[in-house]
Amino acid sequence: MNSPETIRIVIALLLGLTAAGANVLGGMLIVRRQWSRHYLKYFIALGAGFMLATAILEMIPESVRLRSDDSSIFFHSTSAVFVFVLAGYFLVHFFEHTVAPHFHFGEETHHDAVSHSHASYAALLGLVIHTFFDGVAIASGLLVSTWLGGVIFVAVFLHKIPEGFTVSSLMLASGQSRSAALASSAILGGATLAGMALMFVVRSTVADALPFSAGVTLYVAASDLIPEVNREPGPGMAGLVFAGVAILLLLKMMFHM
Repeated sequence: MNSPETIRIVIALLLGLTAAGANVLGGMLIVRRQWSRHYLKYFIALGAGFMLATAILEMIPESVRLRSDDSSIFFHSTSAVFVFVLAGYFLVHFFEHTVAPHFHFGEETHHDAVSHSHASYAALLGLVIHTFFDGVAIASGLLVSTWLGGVIFVAVFLHKIPEGFTVSSLMLASGQSRSAALASSAILGGATLAGMALMFVVRSTVADALPFSAGVTLYVAASDLIPEVNREPGPGMAGLVFAGVAILLLLKMMFHM
């Protein structure tokens, strides 16, 4: 009979491969031009709302509970949770504004927008940081509960396709080949799997990793995705953000009754 730990690892592997596959799918969309980028905006808007709700209503409260219940944690005060949240938020902010140039999620970039290949590789590095912590977040959630891991996975999955689309677009715009563009999206998927694997190795740090991942999630949602939504005219995209929040609340009512 399978042990709970084995089942947890299998679930983590399935979720990780699915999330990584979504990165590759996003890359294929730009390489093969089979799908309009307009539809990616729907994922961005829905994902922004769902991610914000997940970080604020699930990840941070669960981080506080973990720290309150575990007397072995050195920084026992729950205020330490918010230090880790801020640390996660500003780590991504630092990398985006010092390593990677400004880029837009789900936007096809043209050659006149990226003149040098180093710009595309810098953007790839910035997105690798994102996707690595996507994996850390999913694994951290799974180490707490299947519910939390599943919710974080959905939040991550919704922006995975736009990530792959974005990095492949940047590669093509800088003059790289289609195979290099597709490989860049695969690298993002690999970073997600690496983040999950590392988290399972250092699982004792979950009380710190979860709030840190919450900060990363907040940054991606509030500082990367919401501005993309705000660039679109009309109330439709804003409505999808609220829909993302509503979906999480509905799931909570369904599974936590």
